[in-house]
Amino acid sequence: MTEVFPEPADAPAAPAGSIDIVVSDGRPPRVVDLTKSAPLGWWPAIAVGLVAFIDRLEINLIAGALPAIQDHFGFGDTAAGAIPTAASIAGAVLLLPAGRLADRAPRVVTISIVVLVWSLCSVLSGLATTFMLFFLVRVLIGAAGQLYNPPASSLLADYYPARSRGKAYGFERAGYYLGLPAGVILGGALAEAFGWRMVFFVAAVPGLLVAALVLTVREPLRGLGDRLDRLRTGEPATTLTPPRPTSLLREAGELLRIRTLAGVIIGQALLALGIGGVFYWLPTLLERTENLGYDTASGLAGAVGGTGVVVGIVAGSRLGDRAHAIRGGRRITVATAFLLTGALALSGALLVPGVPARVTLIALACAGFAGAIPNLTAVSADVVPAGRRGMGFALLTFLVTVGGALGPFVVGLTSDLVGATSYGGEPLVPAMFTLVPAIFVSVVALLRISDRYEIDARAAG
Repeated sequence: MTEVFPEPADAPAAPAGSIDIVVSDGRPPRVVDLTKSAPLGWWPAIAVGLVAFIDRLEINLIAGALPAIQDHFGFGDTAAGAIPTAASIAGAVLLLPAGRLADRAPRVVTISIVVLVWSLCSVLSGLATTFMLFFLVRVLIGAAGQLYNPPASSLLADYYPARSRGKAYGFERAGYYLGLPAGVILGGALAEAFGWRMVFFVAAVPGLLVAALVLTVREPLRGLGDRLDRLRTGEPATTLTPPRPTSLLREAGELLRIRTLAGVIIGQALLALGIGGVFYWLPTLLERTENLGYDTASGLAGAVGGTGVVVGIVAGSRLGDRAHAIRGGRRITVATAFLLTGALALSGALLVPGVPARVTLIALACAGFAGAIPNLTAVSADVVPAGRRGMGFALLTFLVTVGGALGPFVVGLTSDLVGATSYGGEPLVPAMFTLVPAIFVSVVALLRISDRYEIDARAAG
């Protein structure tokens, strides 16, 4: 097994400042400044952020172009809601094997291959001649859609020390959440101007570019980020223990016994259930209740959502890293405060009619959710041993995906069941509001683990 650094076991603690370290197998030592928040630079985080952006952009093209696609194939709201649900479930099935692969295989190459698959599936979506073919292709892209997350999250944990992981995961979350409105805007605009098929052809081009850019990132040694922290503070070195051979279910069960990780998973799963269903249908809600064209509705929802995401990522990552420097568990407190703000704002956006009020509250809701999630991702990295982080993030993404997969379908099904006898004659409003309580329950789940973080972080080594 390759040691994280090539110094002898009895070497004295490294002083603060510059030091020669081995970053990647087969590469000479590199001089880094341990006093910097990102001793190895921010490019790996930016590259992963671009991957997340392309993923969400492609997935959410369908939300912006949904009315045009429904008109072309002639399917109802239940079928429309079933598309992202089936795609998410397909992705969830592959996540645990992907997590195990992330702990054993080169992560950079894996991520690049996944992005190439997305690009191919995007082209196939535009070529579909029947609704069934379109549905099957969207399920296929959903099967690949979340597979970048375990290797990418593990990669960032190895490139960045704990004190700056909030910002590192902030890049990934920024890409993820900016991809949501970008996909909605692009989907609506292209569908209006050139037809819905062109939407998916255009999306394949940036995917190919990002797949090539990812390959410029070097594969880091496992446990590198944790060792950077120890070198800076003078703590003794630890040896990275490789994962023990065991079954997928047994390994998942062992990870779920980490109470902080389990609490983060429960909280994010409930959050995904709520926001996944609500934001998928948001452009359609604006079109139906505010008499907007679907290109205008998708553009407006995307623009205000993107603004909120940028504000939330910057504020949440900065406040979370500062809180972590005082006491590790305070990062959870910061995330909970942002999450509660988002839940209250989203409730208001559904209840208060009128374009100005709705878009303002949507922006605030996006800021709240965007500020919370990178901090929760950083917490997950801190409490899982370095050699098992791929599987840990796969488990997190698996259960969050399962939780969020039902959201769009539940809203669509409820809308069809309620019919035009509800709020203002538009059933989407009560249908979307049925998911909001799940977000408030996620706040409660996070409050219950704030005192456990220090114990689990120390146990992770």
